[in-house]
Amino acid sequence: MVDVEIHSCAELADYIGEVGFLPLLDSGIRGYSAEDVVDEDCRYVVFSDGGWDWPLWKWKGPIVTEGNCVYGKFFAGKAGFVSREWWPDLCNYRRSLHPAPEEGSIEDTILLTLQEHGSLITRELRAACGFTGPKMRSRFDGYVTRLQMACRIITEDFVYPRDRHNREYGWGWSLLTTPETLLGIDACRCPRTPQESFDRMFSHLKSILPTASDQQILRLMK
Repeated sequence: MVDVEIHSCAELADYIGEVGFLPLLDSGIRGYSAEDVVDEDCRYVVFSDGGWDWPLWKWKGPIVTEGNCVYGKFFAGKAGFVSREWWPDLCNYRRSLHPAPEEGSIEDTILLTLQEHGSLITRELRAACGFTGPKMRSRFDGYVTRLQMACRIITEDFVYPRDRHNREYGWGWSLLTTPETLLGIDACRCPRTPQESFDRMFSHLKSILPTASDQQILRLMK
């Protein structure tokens, strides 16, 4: 990666547009994440009174709602950004690896529930799908992560609880939806075959990550 030092939400949004694919946190490839490219002042910091600040974390919402990129768990089950330019290829390739869920399956139920409601935060989606028993949370989250890796669920925005002064606090919740609902059906169509999409993405990642091994890149793409 070319050495960069990003200081603002707008700069990060522009950078995502340039590189096309950008994990939020550690990707396993040195220098290749939003956390790596932002200035130190924009990284996570804990204050002496127990409070914290993390500008990068707060930028996620504005970047996603701006509409020029897609956010979700796309990189080996970890979250990151994909530019709108590259989304059709990623969607095309990943869906070829993970066909539409079988009718009546849990994954199918999750998608139908999201389509019915438009968008839901994870705990609302979990309750709507009946995953309310003990130890159900991690199991359900596993299904949702797999559907994000398959490019069938994405994050529309982030929702934060508010304190008695109406100020946002905490880590926030992902507001989940389907890409067809948020971006439209045409945004999920690609004129290339899945193999052509793979080759195009692989070549691009090799060009922006010249020191990464083929295995490292494949791990992110699969």
